[in-house]
Amino acid sequence: MNDTAEATGHPAPDEQDPAPEPVAVHGTVAPGYEPVRDAFARNFAQLGDRGAAVTVHRHGSPVVDLWAGTRDHDSTAPWERGTAQVVHSVTKGVSAAALLLLHQRGRLDLDAPVSTYWPEYAAEGKERTLVRHLLAHRAGVPVLDRPLTPDEAAHPGTGAAAVAAQAPVWEPGTEHGYHAQTYSWLTGELVRRVTGISLGRYVAEEIAGPLGLDLWIGLPPAQKDRVGRSGAVSAPERGGGLRLRPRRNVQDAYGDPASLTRRAFDAVDPPADENSPAYHAAELPGANGIATAYALSRFYASLIGAVEQGPRLFAPATLALARTVESEGPDRVLVVPTRFGPGFMLHGAASPLLAEGSFGHPGRGGSLGFADPESGVAFGYVTNGLQKTVTNDPRAQALVRAVRGVLQG
Repeated sequence: MNDTAEATGHPAPDEQDPAPEPVAVHGTVAPGYEPVRDAFARNFAQLGDRGAAVTVHRHGSPVVDLWAGTRDHDSTAPWERGTAQVVHSVTKGVSAAALLLLHQRGRLDLDAPVSTYWPEYAAEGKERTLVRHLLAHRAGVPVLDRPLTPDEAAHPGTGAAAVAAQAPVWEPGTEHGYHAQTYSWLTGELVRRVTGISLGRYVAEEIAGPLGLDLWIGLPPAQKDRVGRSGAVSAPERGGGLRLRPRRNVQDAYGDPASLTRRAFDAVDPPADENSPAYHAAELPGANGIATAYALSRFYASLIGAVEQGPRLFAPATLALARTVESEGPDRVLVVPTRFGPGFMLHGAASPLLAEGSFGHPGRGGSLGFADPESGVAFGYVTNGLQKTVTNDPRAQALVRAVRGVLQG
């Protein structure tokens, strides 16, 4: 790989707004992947990134590993190679991998009722909910009639009891809607019932440990200084001509406190302080994973093939299963058409990945991780500047387009 000690990105000329200072981009790119470095620099110059990192693996080896900006969204301390961030719903892809590994090892039947492993879950008409329904956002419990406080949400027993007692808002298996918050307690409790340990510990022992990943669901105290502060930032009005105009029905759904959309995202109320040590230490397998971009990319690389000094996690049959469409069409929570396999979001209009066969998961505010088996590409992007995006962040998409352009020659 070529060392690229610095690269600079320059904004398009603008008659009204002063040009921001060019950002120094640190890291390496392999020959031919320079367009990804250029796109990364433009994210800072034109799309409002404060601190971020991107890594791309190809056939198990890193071909892009870049970082720039500040480790905190609101400070001047520089982002370093090992800086990690909360990656929000990117965590769902890691959790899905844990459950599919249990299935691969014969410990979890996707076609069994959830209550086979978790008897209390059969309450309120949920006795026929299958494990695959839970994974593919078809369980019908994206909301809680009584939202949990942050302290309650962080307690696995409280969250599990709440979703077990919740009546579904549609017949499980008949429709799908994004389980934004409840996915944490659904997957976390299922893994605990099957293995006797938490999902975070299972990931540490069976995924992160063997692969040497800086990736955690439940941050160990010794790693607390690795994590940068994240926070909301505004997307620029001008950025290569880009203007974000959400559809009116989507705006209405997020603006209505009684909508399934708002109720799903407000299942924890008030919102937790995502920069607090308590939040970092909690295990919320759908929401609060912490990772570096390198770790996300290497994780996804291990799902589709061998990686340098690490195991391949998914057998071919499990890889095929991960990309099997379980949910497709109008999403009752996100109010746009979405596509899900058993846990992973699949390439589609709501969440464009690299190509039709790609699978992974975006995170609220911008982060993204995915793999594309046909090209051998794995991708990880993390940021501390959270914009108003859930599945289709313009900064992540700019990087994906650059990778696609490199592959197309």
